Amino acid sequence: MTAHTDLDRSVVPAAFDRAAAHYDRLVGLNPGYHAHLRAAARAARAAGPGARVLDVGCGTGASTRALLSTLVDPEIVAVDASPAMLALAERRPWPGSVRFVHSAVDDLPGAELESPFDVVFAAYLLRNVADPDATLATLRRLLRPGGTLVLHDYTLADRLRPRLVWTVVCWSVIIPAAWALSRDTGLYRYLWRSARQFDSPSRLRRRLLDAGYTDVHAHTVGGWQRDVLHTVTATVPRTVLRETP
Repeated sequence: MTAHTDLDRSVVPAAFDRAAAHYDRLVGLNPGYHAHLRAAARAARAAGPGARVLDVGCGTGASTRALLSTLVDPEIVAVDASPAMLALAERRPWPGSVRFVHSAVDDLPGAELESPFDVVFAAYLLRNVADPDATLATLRRLLRPGGTLVLHDYTLADRLRPRLVWTVVCWSVIIPAAWALSRDTGLYRYLWRSARQFDSPSRLRRRLLDAGYTDVHAHTVGGWQRDVLHTVTATVPRTVLRETP
């Protein structure tokens, strides 16, 4: 197999560039992929019709499409750090309410995004950034008071079964499928390792609370991804509580 086996987060955008041509075919082998994105997008419905949504890590546009199909008349700014993935997204037909921006997440404040947003939707993103705490702080600044953060990612429950299931599926299905399609498994070996090393849902909840978010809730999906894939929602406080001198 390819020698790209030891990716670190600094080269993840370039790895997505290499994988872009085959990415949609590979995720299409997961029958629940798009349905789970739509289910996660429903967590943003509380923002109401016409919500301004920042779709961070939009990739080839699957999350953007999920938001469009779930929310009522949203205005979406979709952002990704991989130019090849973003180019594929931009080739698809979109309404005028969708705009694409090439940017790394930590550069977002300088991307002229016309914040604040009602919702930030981040699917399969936080696990891939160099400093999750700094990224959560950035996203909080881009949300209005009372705004909603929706994280959707592989966050393995801190038990043996989900960790074992994740390893078995990665090495028996995902990585061999990537080899068959592209002869490059580096990104998907990284996927396996990064999910195992990332926060459990309880640790992610603590991280969000420490970052100043409130009303943090985690929900898993059914099927083999139960306790493997979670949608985590959090809210930016409407007011800042000040300590009494």
